[in-house]
Formats: sequence, C-alpha cells, structure tokens
Amino acid sequence: MTTTLAPAELVDTPLAIGGRTFRSRLMVGTGKYRTNQEMVQAIEASGAEIVTVAVRRVDLDRTREEGVLHHLSPERYFLLANTAGCYTADEAVRYARLAREAGFNDFVKLEVIGDRETLLPDTAGLLAATRELVKDGFTVLAYTSDDLVTALRLEEAGCAAVMPLASPIGSGLGLLNPYGIRTIKRRLGVPVIVDAGVGTASDACLTMEQGVDGILMNTALAEARDPIMMAWAMRHAVDAGRAAYLAGRMPRREVAVPSTPDRGMLG
Repeated sequence: MTTTLAPAELVDTPLAIGGRTFRSRLMVGTGKYRTNQEMVQAIEASGAEIVTVAVRRVDLDRTREEGVLHHLSPERYFLLANTAGCYTADEAVRYARLAREAGFNDFVKLEVIGDRETLLPDTAGLLAATRELVKDGFTVLAYTSDDLVTALRLEEAGCAAVMPLASPIGSGLGLLNPYGIRTIKRRLGVPVIVDAGVGTASDACLTMEQGVDGILMNTALAEARDPIMMAWAMRHAVDAGRAAYLAGRMPRREVAVPSTPDRGMLG
C-alpha cells in the first residue's frame, strides 16, 4: 500500500483576517529595495498576497512610474496600508484615514512608535489609536511588543490581528522570545502575525513552528544580497515551519533513545 502525504496547504485552513482569507502566510513590505523592479521580483518570488505600504513614506499617486504603488496592482495584491513612522496615536489615525481616502481598503497595519532608537512600540498610544480606528470602521492589525497583557488589551480593543515583534524592526536578530510568542498565540482568539526582526529562512521556520498564523517581513528581503532568492527561501521556510507545527514535533529528551527497537533483534 502506498501512502501519499498531503502537503500542508491541503490539510491546513486558510489564513483568515477580518473576514478575508489568504493562502499565503507570508506578508511582505515594500521599503528599502534598491529598485522598484527588484521589489516587484522579490514580492513575486515570495508568493505573498498581502503587501504593506507605508503611507507616510510613499507617493500615493499611482500614475507616477517612479512610485511604489505604480508597480503594485490591487487586483493582484491585497495592499495593506501601514502607519510606519508615526510617533503618536493622533498621527497614526490621521495617516490611516489618509490611506483610505487615497483608495486603500479599510484594513490598516497600525504602528505607533515609542522610541526612536529601538523603534519599540508605544503601547498606550497603540491602544488609543486602535480604539479610535475600530470605531471609525477600520480593520486593525496592530504591531506591538511581545508582551501578553498588551496583546490581550489590543484584542479587547477590537484588533482583527495582533502583530508581536520577533525582535526590533530591521535588526535581523530573529525570534528572541519564543515562549512569549507561544503564550500570546495560545491566549488570543484573533490571528497572531509575527512582525519585525526575522533575518533569514531559519528564523522564519522557527517562528512558524511556534504555531503563529503568519509572518510579516521587509528588511530581510530588501537588504539581502539577492532579495529575489531570499524571498523564495522565505516562502518555503514559512511553509516548512507551518507544516512542522501541524505535524507535531517529537518530544525533547535528555537521554538517548535508539531509533531501532530492541525487540526482534538477532542475538
């Protein structure tokens, strides 16, 4: 009898956020690429469906060829406006509304930065902005620390997804607090998308093995020596990490256990 193992996408459920479903669990950003062509090729190689755009930092005129938006079709990608570079709740709310007026959808990746050196989030400002935007009809995906209590408060405030960091933005340090991320995932009912700090494919695989719903990355692709190849690697690392989580790893042991049982061995 021959058994064919089903790939993860055949046994897994789609990623569901705010009433929408997605096949890919990898989300990518659009910043820091050397050229727009390189950005487009990397996004294609990543297989991502959700692509984030920093409203404060890009030209919102889609007709301008030198702008990012000119190269990203809303028919092909789900364009997720983000409030990167905002340091107050009022600022973040203002740019989220500007994105919607400029033709983006009602989804927003919400960032409220509290410290310019570490780029760590201002959790109080984040909660205030979340409440305001949810009241205004936005579907909020909130970038936050790996603190459980803050994640719980964001869910209570109406976030459609919570996005704890793996490590500081742009650091490439990988997943620093696996326990914290697993705890957030276990306690929350909304999707948990790890955002920031993933540097290479092994980081992505390890992060997905914690059971999270997805990963958002930008710098790891844009600053790689070959962004297109790294995007391909990240795509498969996310899939592999998800499949390993679904498969269930063997238990860790502090003693050796032979792979072949003693029973039936020849004397």
